[in-house]
Amino acid sequence: MKVYLAVWRMNFMNGLQYRAAAVAGLLTQIFFGFVFIMVYAAFYKSSSAKQPMNWQQVVSYVWLTQIFLSLIVFWVRNMQLFQLITDGNLAYELTRPVAIYPLWYMRLLGERMINALLRSVLIIPIVLFLPEKYRLQMPDSTTHFLLFIVALTISTLLVVAISMYIYISVFWTMNPTGSMLIIAIIAEFLAGLIIPVPLMPSWLQQLTYLLPFRFTADFPFRIYSGHIGIPEALIGVGIQLLWLVFIVITGYWLMKKALRQVVIQGG
Repeated sequence: MKVYLAVWRMNFMNGLQYRAAAVAGLLTQIFFGFVFIMVYAAFYKSSSAKQPMNWQQVVSYVWLTQIFLSLIVFWVRNMQLFQLITDGNLAYELTRPVAIYPLWYMRLLGERMINALLRSVLIIPIVLFLPEKYRLQMPDSTTHFLLFIVALTISTLLVVAISMYIYISVFWTMNPTGSMLIIAIIAEFLAGLIIPVPLMPSWLQQLTYLLPFRFTADFPFRIYSGHIGIPEALIGVGIQLLWLVFIVITGYWLMKKALRQVVIQGG
């Protein structure tokens, strides 16, 4: 376990070198945060029907998405891992006296965490002090905030586990672009990263409840705003953990199967 923690720590520390990129990301995410808020403002203003989420809940949802973007999006990728598979340099990884699945998992986790940390510490102070209509609201209660932290932690682990499917699929497809596009687009829509799940048509909401993707973004963010009550949040955290265990186990099994069939040629 010390080896995998060392890999996580190394990738976490390497990310500290990209502080300029974090500042650029800050400006980009605040810009897109306002873009999404303006879109929702037009929608709420033009509709006379009662919406399933009130305005402040939607605004908080948007800002939380921007703050923790690096933790929850599926298009974040490590090109070095793709190159290891497609260029045949995977042979070097196979010589290490460690399992590849947890090794890559901790590498991806460390990268996501440092990127999120660098950006969130810059964005949070800004969005908390915007004009009231556009600011990130404080959590509905202390209990909601604690459950949000737990749910966000599990969601981060879940996103990395799902992302591992993308890297594993490249063993067979040898085309990281196709795997990334298919999984990332479907996963991010069903996770509520395009629009929150409560604003989707009822039949589509039922579909999201059958799949794990909504537990990566929609679920923790609605806990924060109080849209999901404490009893439902506790049940949801349990379901999150079950999905995490299932996806990690199946991902580990698929990785072992892929490695048994891999062929590495040299000149």
